[in-house]
Amino acid sequence: MTVNLKKLPDHKYVMPGNAACPGCPETMGMRYLKMAYGDNFVMVIPAGCSSVIQGIWPKNGINAPVLNIVFAAAASAASGMKAAFDMLGKKDVQVVVWAGDGGTGDIGFQALSGAAERDEDIVYICVDNEAYMNTGIQRSSLTPYGAWTTTTWTGKKEHKKNIPLIMIAHGAKYVATATVGYPTDFIEKLQRAAKIRGFKYIHLLAPCPVGWRFDPAKTGEIGQLAVKTGLFPLFEYAEGKFQLSPLSRRYKDPAKRVPITEYLKLQGRFRHLLNKPEEIKKIEEYIDSVWYMIDVLEKAFNPQAEAQKLLRTL
Repeated sequence: MTVNLKKLPDHKYVMPGNAACPGCPETMGMRYLKMAYGDNFVMVIPAGCSSVIQGIWPKNGINAPVLNIVFAAAASAASGMKAAFDMLGKKDVQVVVWAGDGGTGDIGFQALSGAAERDEDIVYICVDNEAYMNTGIQRSSLTPYGAWTTTTWTGKKEHKKNIPLIMIAHGAKYVATATVGYPTDFIEKLQRAAKIRGFKYIHLLAPCPVGWRFDPAKTGEIGQLAVKTGLFPLFEYAEGKFQLSPLSRRYKDPAKRVPITEYLKLQGRFRHLLNKPEEIKKIEEYIDSVWYMIDVLEKAFNPQAEAQKLLRTL
């Protein structure tokens, strides 16, 4: 299924006068969400940038029904909302959690884990801008190695938590990665998720011009570079089958990847690393480890394809 953006509804999904920063990836992502689901969804939004973009009640910067909820309760609130819709006979309404990396991997992780374990029929989207941007750019567990934040002045010393793999380990029905840099890929994954009953998780990389320190005109480009460098592979795991998205397939070959320095040099948060080759090497080794895990997952969840590949080499 290939999405043609020109054939999707063209409405104002994020209303004029909202509080988003220039180049905000979250408003981009919300537009794509609405293009995928039309009017047949409701959003559960915990504290974060998106709750600020929405505005203060009764005003709303998002042209969709929204339940604002506390940081730790987004997935549990969505679970209850879905149960209520089912009791009312409205089983085709998509209940979508739209939460940041802090509300997903840190403060909201317990509720997320519980919803995944119970196989709640919701779509959970982690809008990953890799820090607590709304409260002043503090590090989260999804902030990448080496990144400057206001609480990691010399660069974060740990690699980011891999939530998509944790969700696969939970037995989620559908897990995917996406980025605002590739809108049609994200929309296609949203539409595929809607057709599956059970817990669905999409990890959306959302480059933040303010926190990442780059030109707001480059939001899409930064999102694409994350994929092209191999740092953020695009993939899908659907009901026991794992596959790379076409946009990422060629980057299995390290020789075809864009050098990671091309990604880092556009972002002020990595400025202090550019003259430290030993630090760049650590990030390159991390990328290799991510692709090693991709290889393991492909072999584990597609054994027949791997067997056929082996037979072709004999």
